[in-house]
Amino acid sequence: MTKIYLLALVVVYNFCFSAGISMNGVSTIPPVLNIGAVFSLNSTIGKVAKVAIEAAVEDVNSNPAILGGTKLKLTVHDTNYSRFLGMVEALTLLENETVAIIGPQFSVIAHLVSHIANEFQVPLLSFAATDPSLSSLQYPFFVRTTQSDLYQMAAIADIVDYFGWRNVIALYVDDDHGRNGIAALGDKLAEKRCRLSHKVPLSPKGSRNQIIDTLLTVSSMMSRILILHTYDIWGLEVLNAAKHLRMMESGYVWIVTDWLSSILDTDSQLHSEKMDDIQGVLTLRMYTQSSEEKRKFVTRWRHLTRKNTLNGPIGLNSFGLYAYDTLWLLAHAIGAFFDQGGNISFSEDSKLSELSRGDMRFSSMSIFNGGKMLLDNILQVNMTGVTGPIKFTSDRDLINPAYEVINVIGTGSRRIGYWSNHSGLSVVPPEALYKEPSNRSASSQHLYSAVWPGQTTQKPRGWVFPNNGRHLRIGVPSQVIYPEFVAQGKGTDKFSGYCIDVFTAVLELLPYAVPYKLVPFGDGHNSPKRFDLLRLVSEEVYDAAVGDFAITTERTKMVDFTQPYIESGLVVVAPIKKLNSNAWAFLSPFTPKMWCVTGIFFLVVGVVVWILEHRLNDDFRGPPKRQIGTILW
Repeated sequence: MTKIYLLALVVVYNFCFSAGISMNGVSTIPPVLNIGAVFSLNSTIGKVAKVAIEAAVEDVNSNPAILGGTKLKLTVHDTNYSRFLGMVEALTLLENETVAIIGPQFSVIAHLVSHIANEFQVPLLSFAATDPSLSSLQYPFFVRTTQSDLYQMAAIADIVDYFGWRNVIALYVDDDHGRNGIAALGDKLAEKRCRLSHKVPLSPKGSRNQIIDTLLTVSSMMSRILILHTYDIWGLEVLNAAKHLRMMESGYVWIVTDWLSSILDTDSQLHSEKMDDIQGVLTLRMYTQSSEEKRKFVTRWRHLTRKNTLNGPIGLNSFGLYAYDTLWLLAHAIGAFFDQGGNISFSEDSKLSELSRGDMRFSSMSIFNGGKMLLDNILQVNMTGVTGPIKFTSDRDLINPAYEVINVIGTGSRRIGYWSNHSGLSVVPPEALYKEPSNRSASSQHLYSAVWPGQTTQKPRGWVFPNNGRHLRIGVPSQVIYPEFVAQGKGTDKFSGYCIDVFTAVLELLPYAVPYKLVPFGDGHNSPKRFDLLRLVSEEVYDAAVGDFAITTERTKMVDFTQPYIESGLVVVAPIKKLNSNAWAFLSPFTPKMWCVTGIFFLVVGVVVWILEHRLNDDFRGPPKRQIGTILW
């Protein structure tokens, strides 16, 4: 009986020790901690992340200064691009008393798994889910350990504004990741007074014919600035279809999100045909600072991937660096959790205690009691990893978001600049600008020259008139006071006059054709009100107006005017006669009549003076001859 009692005591003690349960008020640190990871192992990001996370686990377990004697036990589950599998694999991990989950990779899966993390209070650390709508308010246990697409879209908006384009078309995968990313892009473009003219969704399971049909619709639109926000698994298929439709030629601009740079970094031996499909494309890459830690890890990468080279060498992309740092971030947070006396303990979820169906053991899934405390420690981590300084802002975003601007050229790519949330576009690394005050003025934005589709270095104009576009409706007053400016032919819709001549002369100077139609405004008998015509232009009834319009302050609030080509105000019109100039030119105004009038006035003044003076003044008396001389004098 004593042996059975001692055996039971040993079993209970071992269970408490392995689970980290407090005995007699003393916190015990478990020898093994279960952590999970869920992502698609065959994806461009997933195959790199798996190697990076496993290397980080090995490094943490070999460093006793991080967790003391505790070892991390990593369990990796493959979601295989499926939302349903992502949810199932996350639930499976929770059956084994997992304290944290790394992943998932895709934002659409993160939305689902985040609800599970909230229910069981297990921190969810994703190194690749970039959807900006994954907010801390809705998903408090979701922690993004990479850059949000909010900043990537801000970088794209700055690039569009830098090159002077105003209208862009967005092609995006029609799911949470694509829709929310493009919504953020629209907001950032609006801040730059640019416009997202069309949003073109692409089905995640669309066939090549569906992609071609969508691109044909896009090719008939006005804008030639195309933003492609999708996944690596079929983004190249979209660009290949665009190449087939001659949409990768001169005049087009393709700006692609960071999925393309991940492919270029991971598959250094990308097939030449695929490289031909992406010539001149601009893409972004998450910027990671140069450091000794990064250099050592990059050097070590070839050894880590030596066993995984059946399909060619695996390169290291930015997501792999963030995946490596994510595991280290979690390890530091767990270490702080233990230092604060945290215990690894679980309690039953009353909502699931009575459920047990099939192979899913819902009753074995427990709430992590220390989940909130561990989450707080994760958000308070301040460390330096292979990606640079790691620290969270009050919005749970990583500090110092920055990207490299990449231009695909030839068999590789070239960096033409950087973007940072601190100073915008520059040709110097962002960390060199962090010590200086933020400067987002237009004069401070710089990029090196790019090679655009069609192998041209000349900046594309960015738009053409659409093949199926309508004619511009130009409103013209049908009755004016001065027909010299605008006059309508009787019984026709044809107009003539100085304003019409100026308008047609401007159109002839444009390097492209502008289809238009002059539409008369008014009844043809009474002069129409100019204010009403301009109001209709502001209401988009007419696209523009041509006529004798006076520019006033009130009217400038409704529409934009051209530079005035007729000067207003009072003027004096005088004929110009060329005369020969000589020394006696000052006598020209004195005509014979003028001389006679001057002489008469001369005599009249003298007579008046004589009348007033001759009775009192002796100088005006005497013989008539003398008096006449005095008058003349």
